[in-house]
Amino acid sequence: MAQNIYDNRDFFAGYSQLPRQVLGLDGAPEWPAVCALLPDVAGKSVADLGCGFGWASRWFREQGAATVLGLDLSRNMIDRARADTDDAAITYRIADLDALDLPDAEFDLVYSALTFHYVQDFRRLMRAIHRALLPGGDLVFTIEHPIFMAATHPQWIKDEDGRKTWPVNGYSMEGERRTDWFAEGVLKQHRTLATTINTLLGAGFALRRIEEFSPTSDQIAAMPELAEEMERPMMLMVSAYKS
Repeated sequence: MAQNIYDNRDFFAGYSQLPRQVLGLDGAPEWPAVCALLPDVAGKSVADLGCGFGWASRWFREQGAATVLGLDLSRNMIDRARADTDDAAITYRIADLDALDLPDAEFDLVYSALTFHYVQDFRRLMRAIHRALLPGGDLVFTIEHPIFMAATHPQWIKDEDGRKTWPVNGYSMEGERRTDWFAEGVLKQHRTLATTINTLLGAGFALRRIEEFSPTSDQIAAMPELAEEMERPMMLMVSAYKS
């Protein structure tokens, strides 16, 4: 079972104050880039893995999705998603993605935002998703970029010229990474970019597109603090389909 840090009181209190949780999708700088990867969902069946507060689940319905299933490990997340949703076509359930069991050939789209890097058995998860998708169905997900999360101490340092630099060490040493983020010992699973992509291919997916998020000039002008995201990729965005 994955670590359920989101039901830690201190962690959840801090996490709930992030702009992307207060403002929803409008507070997620990568959202326009994610939208460019998403298929038309009108009349489609969607699964939102790691649905959190349900922002994306509700958005899919606004775009015409017929049904949305939102899954999350955290009771706090599911309770909040249910409280904020008044739509009988959206169902929220608690689920551990390391033990995910979905019906075969049920969904047109499986979507996930910043969740898969918490999953230990990525190979099992990709195979479960592949089975759950209809032929030609789409998988679109974002994860923390392997370069972002590889380091033992993932934080900015300064080089000899005083420039902010993100450390990369132990990149090929896959496995657990623990960081202090709103709470001590938040557990994530580091995989190289090659492992991530090859696991998708091995599960039977074909790739549509891969993006490494960086803010636009307009976004930086509106939020100057986003400029540091040009120094290293923080997020990997993947669009694939069941071949």
